[in-house]
Amino acid sequence: MSVAICSLLWDAARHGKQTIKYDRDGYHLVRFPYGTGQESYDSWRMHDPAKGDTSPSEFPDARSGLIWPSHEGWGVLSAMVFWAPDGDPTEYRSRFVRDPLGLTTGYDSTATTDSAPTRGGQYRSYVWQMFVHPGTPVGLKVSARGVGDVKLATPLIHAQFKLAIHTDVATP
Repeated sequence: MSVAICSLLWDAARHGKQTIKYDRDGYHLVRFPYGTGQESYDSWRMHDPAKGDTSPSEFPDARSGLIWPSHEGWGVLSAMVFWAPDGDPTEYRSRFVRDPLGLTTGYDSTATTDSAPTRGGQYRSYVWQMFVHPGTPVGLKVSARGVGDVKLATPLIHAQFKLAIHTDVATP
């Protein structure tokens, strides 16, 4: 069975803290830089600035948060997010979303997770599996919320987003 992989990395040490900008759905689409040395692995060009519009995307615009699956198949999405110790959140949320910008098939969220803060650092990792399609991008969205569901501007300090597509799904 072959696997097509895209592995994205963003880190505040190289790019500064990622400011949270909430979309209409109350979540922030995590952005990832383009280019050599920024991605851990993207041989299939799934994180391509040319995809999704007539003009190229530039980090940190919203399209820099998209992975465009290279193949039809069973996708294993995984993510890791480190939050800055700012803003006093009472809850952290994340979700994987098909077409988070509504560019192709329409917004379709899946695997929403929420968690309370811990006494230590706010480090989260997530995994979800679903079918993926070349014409439908996927993204990682996050939110830090305070009392009364108030959305806080708590920045990110590290994020990774990965897609592994199993391209040879057996059928009976």
